[in-house]
Amino acid sequence: MFALTEEQKKHFEEEGYLLVKGLFDSNDVETIERTFEEIGNQTIPGHFVPDLNADASDPLKRYPRVMHPHRFNETAKAYMLHQPVMDVLRDLFGEEPLAAQSMFYYKPPGSRGQALHQDNFYLKVEPGNCIAAWTAIDVVDEENGGLLVVPKTNTFDIVCPDEADRNESFTTHYVKPPKDRKAIPVAMDKGDVLFFNGNLIHGSYRNKSKDRFRRSFICHYANSSAVSIGAHYRPLYRADGSEVMLEANPDGGPCGIEAASPYVH
Repeated sequence: MFALTEEQKKHFEEEGYLLVKGLFDSNDVETIERTFEEIGNQTIPGHFVPDLNADASDPLKRYPRVMHPHRFNETAKAYMLHQPVMDVLRDLFGEEPLAAQSMFYYKPPGSRGQALHQDNFYLKVEPGNCIAAWTAIDVVDEENGGLLVVPKTNTFDIVCPDEADRNESFTTHYVKPPKDRKAIPVAMDKGDVLFFNGNLIHGSYRNKSKDRFRRSFICHYANSSAVSIGAHYRPLYRADGSEVMLEANPDGGPCGIEAASPYVH
């Protein structure tokens, strides 16, 4: 079993995020690469609907994100439940984790980023919170659209977002950081995993590179003592792959209405 140090757990609690190096080995990364290279040339209604004839004006039309691949692909489901990831989550939650969502981002050159936001605005895990496990399938840096985190905002309340700049963000929501907090980049190597709290404000850069994708496999998890979650994230899965059906959380959150977009990132 993979176990975190007390220093690592303290960093997550205080800063709201934790980078764990090499949690997926080279064979794991290669398997994920092959799996989503195959998926990238298909149309899977409800999960991945690319425009295979799209021009280069918006690369995300050709390579949109893949939503919930664990629901149609056994390899994606297996890596959503990757034992080292579940071990880390067990340490961070202090209890058993439940897998709620999987996604894959291709983020080809020229792609817009994602405006700063908070994940639990969408997942609505209660009581407790969600934690993201963001796995780098390519080397990630500022040029090719790496992640931005706003440290120590994990203790901030979930807020109703403003409207994002659609020229820079492919999503509509934007959460403005507090004046005394700044977004910082997180550089990652292949197989590294960034874990972050559901309240942490985070986002990503535009991919400014000419020929580098920024592929990532992203999953979200809830604590096993949670009672409810947003309806789009059910069923959840235990580490052994068995299903768990939490109550659907109908709460509209800080905006007073259901979120327009059911999926984060």
